[in-house]
Amino acid sequence: MPKLLLPRSDGTLAAYTPGGVRTFEIPRGTVPQSRIAYSAAHVVCDPLADADPLNRAMIDWEATMAYRRHLWSLGMAVAEAMDTAQRGMGLNWERSKELIARSLAEARSAGGRIACGAGTDHLAPGPTVTLEQVEAAYEEQCGFVESHGGRVILMASRALCAAAKSPEDYERVYGNVLRQVSQPVILHWLGGMFDPNLTGYWGHDDLDEAMEVCLRIIRSHADKVDGIKISLLDADKEIAMRRRLPANVKMYTGDDFNYAHLIHGDEHGFSHALLGIFDAIAPAAAAALHALDAGDSEGFHRILEKTVPLSRHIFQAPTYAYKTGIVFMAYLNGHQSHFRMIGGAEGARSIVHLSELFILADQAGLLEDADMAAERMKRVLAVAGVMA
Repeated sequence: MPKLLLPRSDGTLAAYTPGGVRTFEIPRGTVPQSRIAYSAAHVVCDPLADADPLNRAMIDWEATMAYRRHLWSLGMAVAEAMDTAQRGMGLNWERSKELIARSLAEARSAGGRIACGAGTDHLAPGPTVTLEQVEAAYEEQCGFVESHGGRVILMASRALCAAAKSPEDYERVYGNVLRQVSQPVILHWLGGMFDPNLTGYWGHDDLDEAMEVCLRIIRSHADKVDGIKISLLDADKEIAMRRRLPANVKMYTGDDFNYAHLIHGDEHGFSHALLGIFDAIAPAAAAALHALDAGDSEGFHRILEKTVPLSRHIFQAPTYAYKTGIVFMAYLNGHQSHFRMIGGAEGARSIVHLSELFILADQAGLLEDADMAAERMKRVLAVAGVMA
């Protein structure tokens, strides 16, 4: 195995030799039965496009679709055009429409499960934005997804967060939108740590008060809500809400810190998954879920708990920079030929952060080819001036 010199947080360089490859037992083409597992998938930019990477980055469609086929082959469902795909953070609505249309067609061809984000990101927040404009923006995006045969993930709205004056404004907007969708949607409550522009969503800074508003909306429109994904990085809040949902409404964990025990659940229930980290740890997630299907709780925890330190590292503050780690994992594992991102987001994490990520991924058995991963790590180190 090749030896690397990795920069550490104390300013030193430490020798590290990858430990090799773990083989996960995954029945290919078999979908886990006991839990629904969506992976929020990233996009691969085209690094050779003659376009401004900050304002008009181009997508490598073949590599992007190939990654979705990879996820489906592992039994994962795909959550498309979400924040993991840099939605609203480099990926605008015009580009998102093409991504959604292409992915829905690919899903039909591959027999893969998919749901797509619909929000209001083509409506810039501002003091003159009205609730009617927010509703119209939601209706446009939901209509686009459904017109292409897709299921909607109703994303949180920066414009609504800025325009709403009370919790009742959220109830009005969500109620009007939900009454119009043709099939049940997945709601998405994204915490301020993921997007500071969404702080105070549902009309309250206090999460318990915000939860009451969200639950009122769900109960009033339970026939139009398949489930809710919450990304608050607070396991106790998720469990408390999960226990209060209507019987037909699912909880999809978006907690990239505590997903293992939330998915496993307790005597009162469990969470399904809609996670950004499942993009990076898909083989381990698939193997763990199949162990759970087989009644092997010990095997489930043994596999998945090894990934938690990696996930906590990738999602450390500032949490919204987690996309960099997700794409870096795809690069290390050969799912794309380069470490470039739309919006230049590959520069959002330090070389020390990426070096620790490499170690944690290796320890979790998530480097598919240790020699290739080490060679690619060396290239990134060289750009940072570290010549191993």
